[in-house]
Amino acid sequence: MLESIKVTERLHWPEVEMSKKYILNCADKALSPSHVYLEKISSGILKDLCSTGSSSYNVLLQADEKKNQKQSLCKRPKASVKCGTTSSRRNRPVVAPKKLRAPESVGRPAQTNRVLSGNSHHSKPARSIAVVGSGMGLTPRAGPQPRKTCSPSSPRSKPPSPQKAAPPREAENARKLCLLTAIKPSNVQKEKATFFKSDFTYNPQFEYSNPVSPVVLGRHNSASDRFLTQAVRIMELALQRYGSYEKFEQATGGNLLTKSRVWLNIKKYMEKEGCLGEIVAQVTDDLLSRASMTVVNSRPTLTINISTAREHWLEGMLRHEIGTHYFRGINNCHQPWSSSVGRKKHNLKPVNPTEEGLASIHSVLFRKDPTLWRAALLYYTVYQASRMSFAQLFHRLGRFVQDPNTRWDYCVRAKRGQADTAQPGCFSKDQVYLDGVLKILRYRDKIDFPLLLALGKVSFEDVDRLKALGQMENVRIPHFMQDQASYAEQLEKIMAVNQLTDEELKAMI
Repeated sequence: MLESIKVTERLHWPEVEMSKKYILNCADKALSPSHVYLEKISSGILKDLCSTGSSSYNVLLQADEKKNQKQSLCKRPKASVKCGTTSSRRNRPVVAPKKLRAPESVGRPAQTNRVLSGNSHHSKPARSIAVVGSGMGLTPRAGPQPRKTCSPSSPRSKPPSPQKAAPPREAENARKLCLLTAIKPSNVQKEKATFFKSDFTYNPQFEYSNPVSPVVLGRHNSASDRFLTQAVRIMELALQRYGSYEKFEQATGGNLLTKSRVWLNIKKYMEKEGCLGEIVAQVTDDLLSRASMTVVNSRPTLTINISTAREHWLEGMLRHEIGTHYFRGINNCHQPWSSSVGRKKHNLKPVNPTEEGLASIHSVLFRKDPTLWRAALLYYTVYQASRMSFAQLFHRLGRFVQDPNTRWDYCVRAKRGQADTAQPGCFSKDQVYLDGVLKILRYRDKIDFPLLLALGKVSFEDVDRLKALGQMENVRIPHFMQDQASYAEQLEKIMAVNQLTDEELKAMI
């Protein structure tokens, strides 16, 4: 998770997408086992690989997104990009392309494409995903049965009939995905200009191309104050140490990276994780968040906001998106609960707040100063938005953020979905980050973190009862989790830097 220099954590609401896409692969080299296996996974399952259950990391706010997303995601309710379950259409065969290609765009400016080659860690092709970190006590269950969820029986078999009604979970997934598109205001720039001219007193009147019903918005309009004290303290500590957030950002994040440096670092990280060639890398400055992991044209796609890519924070973002979201998604497709039916059968808890909490921890893992600033500010902003108007919220955020453009972006993010922002109200999804972080830290001594990754899209609360059922033969464990002693030390450092105590967490959770 990365941030910018002057316009802090700038969250763009673009008119035109100006991204550049690159595929990091092993051109003319032997494919890795994980690459060979990935090509056998259906596009419906691929969508689930990047699911996180939260809006922040997976929504590209681009004007032409409707054209692409309606074709690739919203109109095809195979799986949700936002709900950690896999489509029940598991056996739908997909003919994998012979070569890896960046997804094509519709109605976009010309893009520069390039293939960056590199050596894979695995030279012998295989059918199963490579086991990473197998020496950490992940014991395969006895007598594993062959599964059909990740390998279609025949690439030439016919896909399901388009007349067949989508299962209820698939329809729900499609609605969730389209909700994230529907709550994007269509007149952001116009209202921003009016707001700034009013000396920050005007309450924007947002318009939406496809308005969401009040009933649906009401489900996401409940903010919590459970961890408000901790959120405020985390931000105040950073201000005490550095004077302002901008200074904290520069001192701990370092300089912004050029595009070539970003691509080089992505390649190096993928080599460490043994996933070079599996993921399309895309760099843009038109992204709501700092990074996202989505599926575009049936390919896992990592998008990085170049305006926030800092030298000391980039690897943390890659641990968040690839080492957490992507690997947990890959592991999930091996498990008995990989389908919506399986999740119901095993009575799984929601994937969040565990998913985003774990990813947020990995974002600051190994940082010189692992202050949980962003998770804290998102939590605080949502709570305040539920109690006040847009203009009031904007001035309230001045306590922690000086730059007016940054404050505007956080306010829009918290108020999205509303038409009249003079009224109290919020879109509460962004509270999931701090919520998940604190719950995981509360039980950090009891959680088996490699097992939590290996079991896929599950809550840490379900790990103990699911471990005997899990399929462990072909799991992916990120490199930074293989030294458990070092990992545990970093969790303690996060606790200390943010002045969190076990007594406090136990009292609240």
